[in-house]
Amino acid sequence: MELLSTNVSFDGEHRRYRHHSATLECDMEFAVYLPPSAVGRNPRKVPALYWLSGLTCTDQNFMQKAGAQKQAAKLGLALICPDTSPRGLNLPGEDDSYDFGSGAGFYINATQQPWAPHYRMYDYVVKELPQLVESELPVTEKRSVSGHSMGGHGALICALKNPGLYASVSAFAPIANPTECPWGQKAFKGYLGDDTRAWEEWDATLLIPTARERLPILIDQGTADEFLDSQLNPDALADACEKFHHHINLRMHRGYDHSYFFIASFIDEHLNHHAEALELR
Repeated sequence: MELLSTNVSFDGEHRRYRHHSATLECDMEFAVYLPPSAVGRNPRKVPALYWLSGLTCTDQNFMQKAGAQKQAAKLGLALICPDTSPRGLNLPGEDDSYDFGSGAGFYINATQQPWAPHYRMYDYVVKELPQLVESELPVTEKRSVSGHSMGGHGALICALKNPGLYASVSAFAPIANPTECPWGQKAFKGYLGDDTRAWEEWDATLLIPTARERLPILIDQGTADEFLDSQLNPDALADACEKFHHHINLRMHRGYDHSYFFIASFIDEHLNHHAEALELR
């Protein structure tokens, strides 16, 4: 791991790292916030919240805009923020659109060429990155996961597909039913091919019926979100949860949009949700 930068924040440290990913076969950058208890003369290991960002984002958007560090410092919670895709591979079409390729890995494992060798963000987020962070930094094996939009979709599928790996899960304005929306259909067709049956294992709404663990799901969604009706469809997820008795707390907030102004307004409540599950409260 190569340390790229460090900033003191609420007596903790925000750090950016670069490393070579064997899973993605390229160099990747990610950000970490370590609370005061994990730095200094007598650092101790702390649990971590993995935050998965949305389309077009990098590791930096959440760390700079969400305002999560103050509450994370109080709670003794580390924040881990990966990038949203591999970068700079010079694959054909990699940078042609905002919702496919660079910045749009969708946290799945691609099976189609030329994406399959590199676009394996699911394995990177679930396996490689936690192993790296937990071996090199003062972070325990206790984890929670959250995210926004495409990253909210990522957080949900990571939790639903890996019973016992995460203590809790939450999301802001997730792409809740990607097999039924334009963003998801474009990405899944490109990364996974035309067989829609292969798409189903990457759709949170379709994973609810067979989920082997019933972690309570916390979702915040703005009513003024311009993507609510066309892309996000939280009602489909809520309906599936109700049908199969999977606890969900879907909170609709009047007037809020899809931006980081929305995330910053409610991030502390999400951090508290995860801190309780991680036994920090």
